[in-house]
Amino acid sequence: MKKTMMVAMALCLSLATCASSQKKLQMAKDKDPQYQYSMGAVYLNNNNLDEAIRFFNKALSLDPRHYQSLNALGLVYSMKGDLREAEKSFLKCLEVSPAFMEARNNLGMIYQEMGFLDKAEEEFKKVAADANYASKELAYYNLARLYSLRLSWETALFYVDKAIQTNARYHLGYALRGYILENQGKLNEAIEAYEQAVKMVPGDVSYKFSLGAAHFKNGDWRQAEEILRDILLLITDPEMKEKADSYLKTIKEKEKEGL
Repeated sequence: MKKTMMVAMALCLSLATCASSQKKLQMAKDKDPQYQYSMGAVYLNNNNLDEAIRFFNKALSLDPRHYQSLNALGLVYSMKGDLREAEKSFLKCLEVSPAFMEARNNLGMIYQEMGFLDKAEEEFKKVAADANYASKELAYYNLARLYSLRLSWETALFYVDKAIQTNARYHLGYALRGYILENQGKLNEAIEAYEQAVKMVPGDVSYKFSLGAAHFKNGDWRQAEEILRDILLLITDPEMKEKADSYLKTIKEKEKEGL
């Protein structure tokens, strides 16, 4: 009996110690900006933007110079469509940490969305010029997109090729390369680029649609029909669906004409 009581007392003491340790751990987490940032990142990845903002702001209340949270806030605001607030967050982040190229790249994308192409170009080129930045394909890709908006196809092709040279598995680069070449009228080369993108991400409907559309424009009716019919029921974008239907209708008419 006495032994049982001693065991019970020891167990109670252990539980009390455990509860005390958990309380101390929680208190430490409540005062840790990096923990608050990590929690915000979890909510951001799950698209719970309001909760993500709450945790990032908590991190900043603990450490106003927590640049990762400032960058993350910029991302959240950009996802919510509040480009001005996103711009403010990225600028604050760069004030604290000028060498943090992720924020500079993100700022460039915000400027591009706002139509400030010259300012966007300036930011992207700063990122591309940074010898320590490990993901330069992002800056090159963004520069290629920017020059595509300006219809400067040769310069756009130059930068998208640099993106692919930097990262040979960069499927976005191959898809953009296809788009650029298509606009230059180089359909065979565009098809090759789209095929690379599809090979890397076989489940991407937009890549397959681009490939099918390029085959259609090149007069490759059989290939176009095969690809477009394969994805027709998977297309959720109304405009893309309308174009796919139109291409298939035209192909059917061409087949009737025996072309």
